[in-house]
Amino acid sequence: GMILCREDYKTAVDSAVFPRTQGGPLEHVIAAKAVCLFEAMDGRFQEYGKQVVKNAKALAQGLKENGLDLVTGGTDNHLLLIDLRNTHYNGKEAENLLDGAHITVNKNMIPGDTRSPREASGIRLGTAALTSRGMKEAEMRQIATWIADVLFNRETNAEIGKQVLEFARPYPFREDEEET
Repeated sequence: GMILCREDYKTAVDSAVFPRTQGGPLEHVIAAKAVCLFEAMDGRFQEYGKQVVKNAKALAQGLKENGLDLVTGGTDNHLLLIDLRNTHYNGKEAENLLDGAHITVNKNMIPGDTRSPREASGIRLGTAALTSRGMKEAEMRQIATWIADVLFNRETNAEIGKQVLEFARPYPFREDEEET
């Protein structure tokens, strides 16, 4: 982490953090933070952040249109939490089913959850990785449809998995990655 504060709090923050709660500096972590801050200064980062949120809103809308319940009804950031109680699955089962279709989510507890954390009643999704690959709102709506198809058993995981792999091909993880 990183603490930013006014100059008049510097001594109090420094003495509270080191040496009591922080060990020695980790140069590789400091370098990583420097790179992140440098990237955040670029105007493209602001556009990227806006697209991440647009994608999350499009994904949320698509999920709702396909019959899935969102814990907050939508999102204002990069994350979504689906309440699975209107499906046949708990979070662990849904995570495994979607993984079989090459869609990565995480089981997650929802407010008032009666299931254990190992099972949970929800799944959590984010849009940062998809946005980094160049996907936009239209792609989020397609992904929402596949998620609903898996969870409501409209199609087999294997068939959706094939579609997902073909769909993702034009969106490599890195700009210099070749299509295979």
